[in-house]
Amino acid sequence: MVRWMQVFSAIFASIRARFAPACDRNSPVRSAIAAGLALTIASLTTTPAVAERIVQDPDRVATSAIKMASPKKPPARQPAAVPASQRHGRLPRIYGDDDRRPLVVIDAGHGGVDPGAISPIDGRREKDVTLKIARAIRDELVRAGRVRVALTREDDRFLILRQRYGIARRLGGALFISIHCDSVGSGAATGASVYTLSEVASDRESARLAARENKSDIIAGVNLASTNADISSILIDLTQRETMNASAGFARLLGREARDRVPLKPNFHRMASLMVLKAPDMPSVLFETGYISNPADAEFIDSEDGRRRIAQSVERAVEVHFARRMANR
Repeated sequence: MVRWMQVFSAIFASIRARFAPACDRNSPVRSAIAAGLALTIASLTTTPAVAERIVQDPDRVATSAIKMASPKKPPARQPAAVPASQRHGRLPRIYGDDDRRPLVVIDAGHGGVDPGAISPIDGRREKDVTLKIARAIRDELVRAGRVRVALTREDDRFLILRQRYGIARRLGGALFISIHCDSVGSGAATGASVYTLSEVASDRESARLAARENKSDIIAGVNLASTNADISSILIDLTQRETMNASAGFARLLGREARDRVPLKPNFHRMASLMVLKAPDMPSVLFETGYISNPADAEFIDSEDGRRRIAQSVERAVEVHFARRMANR
């Protein structure tokens, strides 16, 4: 029994020597003493040889007691895996259940902090008109049932230009149609037109449109898109040449189907270096449905009948476009 008392005294003497200056209530002395008691009691069941080693090296025992009493840090939390849809933004809904059918992505131009063109007559905003037209086209395509459909935006939100065709590519789109309304400061310009990608504008008006639309990423002086200069001069490889040819073919089809339904400009198909059309592997067109700055055009494109006619034109062109592609396989 005397031997065990010596063990107990040796441990507490070591603890007391280490923590004599510490009087703070939050010091680990109390916890260490408690652990020392536990260790001492446990040692009562050990062999005499073990007890002898404890008496000879009380500092090591005290240190072990303190370590036993010290609270363990919780393991560092590993960041949860973020789904790809959240890393790059949630992808929009696809309308249509048959995955074998091609996917058409409709892009309502502008949105959010970017109103697009604004009518000088009644303040009508391009972003609102294009969203209603995009929805009408979606409904018509879904009704026909020959393709699946997705909208880049279904509400009033801002997307930079690269996001728009980026969404279509991530969804695996087979055709991209960006809906817009044209505008001029003065004059009686009227009629719809369609643009496909070219590094050289087909005329002065196309160059003006490209300059205006490509600046849609700059809001309140802040450039929201990457400034990589390589994007502005895409190298047109064989894949993109084929894509540009397919885009031009669809533009001609759209002009043919819209001719009896929608007022068109005489030179309906134009070319411009439009950023939103620069997906290298997906046929893409920008459909200027009319001039929001022209009262007659604005009334047409923002009416139920006008939207129905535009949607029917697009649906017919889409149907023929994919029928031809199937036949050429």
